Amino acid sequence: MYILSTNWVVENLQNSLDTWNSKLGEIWKLITETPETFKGGAIWKVIKNIHGALQAIGLALLVLFFLVGVMKTCGSFAEVKKPEHAFKLFIRFAIAKIVVTYGLDLMLSIFEIVQGLISTIMKTAGLKTMTKTVLPQTIIKAIEKCGFFESIPLWAVTLIGGLVVTVLSYIMIMTIYGRFFKLYLYTAIAPVPLSTFAGEPTQNVGRSFIKSYCAVCLEGAIVILACIIFSLFASSPPEVDASVSAVTMVWKYIGELVFNMLVLVGTIKASDRVVREMMGL
Repeated sequence: MYILSTNWVVENLQNSLDTWNSKLGEIWKLITETPETFKGGAIWKVIKNIHGALQAIGLALLVLFFLVGVMKTCGSFAEVKKPEHAFKLFIRFAIAKIVVTYGLDLMLSIFEIVQGLISTIMKTAGLKTMTKTVLPQTIIKAIEKCGFFESIPLWAVTLIGGLVVTVLSYIMIMTIYGRFFKLYLYTAIAPVPLSTFAGEPTQNVGRSFIKSYCAVCLEGAIVILACIIFSLFASSPPEVDASVSAVTMVWKYIGELVFNMLVLVGTIKASDRVVREMMGL
């Protein structure tokens, strides 16, 4: 909790921190949501319809990739007649058709597994909400004691610091929304890359698609871990040296705070790269 102040400098700083806390709380909520419930589910309905419409194209491509695979893997028609080759080709075609037909269920199952991982991380951390970042009372009192002329440099410091914190807040939340956009894009277009499983020469496309989708899902785990670590940082805010001037005090506090925020935002922005490095994708 912080003491309400009518001082403009204090209000500007606290408003920026309130924006940051609001976006962190939004991330905590969004990371537990599913594509079906995001924004009331209206987007999911459209994506689901697109996925269903592309299934017909996916099945047509499945036959094409299967024929291409047969021609490239079998030297002659006589090889296709062999029971072991025919059985292998039949199994491949059947599996590919199942993957395309039930691709949506497969992707939702992968997402649910990752969501279970995220829930376990959150429960183990023991945090129900993110720790809020507030302005220390020492700084508030020091600012309020400043006269008009002493407050002029403080205005410049708080304007710059407040702007940086606000920009970082929106960059952070944009990354989380971007993850949902990627989930929707993968789901909508899924029947086309999944159809490549039908042919042995093209199956790597389908494998890469599944791996990439898993990586997008796992981004949520990296984001929540980064938020938990930052929350522990926020519970031990930067030290405030009461012996220095108010301007120096505020400048040092904002500098340390922005540094911690940059680490969090940088980790969230790089969550896709971190997952791919971890999983060797």
